[in-house]
Amino acid sequence: MVSNISNSNAEQFVEERLLAGLVTGSFLQHKDLLDKLKDVNSRMIKEKTLLHVGVGLGKADWVQELLARGADTDITNESQQNALSSAEEMVRQFPDDAERSKVLNLVTLVHRRDQVILRRLEASLSRSTDHVTPVASPEGDIASLKSSVDLLRREMKSLVRQLSSSLEELKAQVCGCDVLLHCLEGAVTSTAEDVTSIKCGLGKEVYLSQPTSDPARARQECMDAMMRKTRIVYGNGVDEMRRLYERLYDGDGFTACVIKFLSGDGRVRVMVDNDSYSIGRMKEKVVDFDGTQGNGSALISFCDFESETVYFGAKDSSGVWESVQCARLAWALSQLSLKLVFDNEGRPYSKGDVEREREWMRAIEEFEERRKRGEELEWIIAYALNGKTPKAKLCWLAAAVPRLIAYNGCTQGRAILQQQAPLLLSLYSKNVMGKLLARAKR
Repeated sequence: MVSNISNSNAEQFVEERLLAGLVTGSFLQHKDLLDKLKDVNSRMIKEKTLLHVGVGLGKADWVQELLARGADTDITNESQQNALSSAEEMVRQFPDDAERSKVLNLVTLVHRRDQVILRRLEASLSRSTDHVTPVASPEGDIASLKSSVDLLRREMKSLVRQLSSSLEELKAQVCGCDVLLHCLEGAVTSTAEDVTSIKCGLGKEVYLSQPTSDPARARQECMDAMMRKTRIVYGNGVDEMRRLYERLYDGDGFTACVIKFLSGDGRVRVMVDNDSYSIGRMKEKVVDFDGTQGNGSALISFCDFESETVYFGAKDSSGVWESVQCARLAWALSQLSLKLVFDNEGRPYSKGDVEREREWMRAIEEFEERRKRGEELEWIIAYALNGKTPKAKLCWLAAAVPRLIAYNGCTQGRAILQQQAPLLLSLYSKNVMGKLLARAKR
């Protein structure tokens, strides 16, 4: 599947799969992905490298392989820890863990080796310049001027990148306002239709209960409702699951709408294995939405449309792994919300809505044309387009919006959608988000 995804998105896909591999298996099972990684020192969530993650998890085989591939032990993460200080901290926390002691030994040896090499290079450079008297020359002046110009160019490029980033954030914020306006319009229209339907059906005036005006109370009610629908099958992960739901609720309007809607639907069930990174113990065999048969032990999350149940492997939903798991949970919950709110086999529009169907099919056709031309697509969108049936493509493409935002965060996720998939963003905002808001009980 990597071959269908281009440039930076391919790198992001490789990094996410490697993160999953760090947790679920040995490096030998994922050696092909390591071979595809362009930079073993690339930074990910919270400025961590793969070496930081491997050290934190106590994976000696991974650490050894990454060090052999040139992983830098001096790179610091967001907390200003390098691999050595992180390994020392892990040994202090887990003094009886032989694997973590082995990790510390590996990192210490490579770190010392690199320091010795650096000191020798510095000494050699010092000796070579001790007896050299600097003499001004035209060549020296030109070299100095060229160095200054190169430095100025680098500074200008940095300023341009900062300006571009600021523009993208502003664009995402403007897009967010437009999304909210679409949602408000859809909610008002849908609510008016629901009231009319109720009045016609009962033949008398009906008073609808108003939602609470207290945001904190509304949030609490949503969290409580979702936890009542959640069953921890293995382990004890009540606090971890609540934190994931809260992150989806607080992170962005798109993911919040999914949680608000599902919290008020009595058919929803979420089954969790808090002792595993996969759903294999709860659901050994799965049949995906496009008819593909698979093994649950290879899946973090899965939406079973027939039983209206989401299965989720939630072990260690924290740190660098939290964004990956949060995105996979959002993916499965979003698919279930589409099935329940539209009653159309997971498609992102109501039965018989020919106009909306044409709009979504046009979005798929545009994406597929762009991919044929070799244009870059966000890998989650590219994965949705790999569905074997139009129904699967439609469902996965719509569910890709909350998943992409849950993985990248609100600002970056919206910016990616606005830049690469404005039609998808517009369709989800108008057709899906408004419907979820209108049907949400909280």
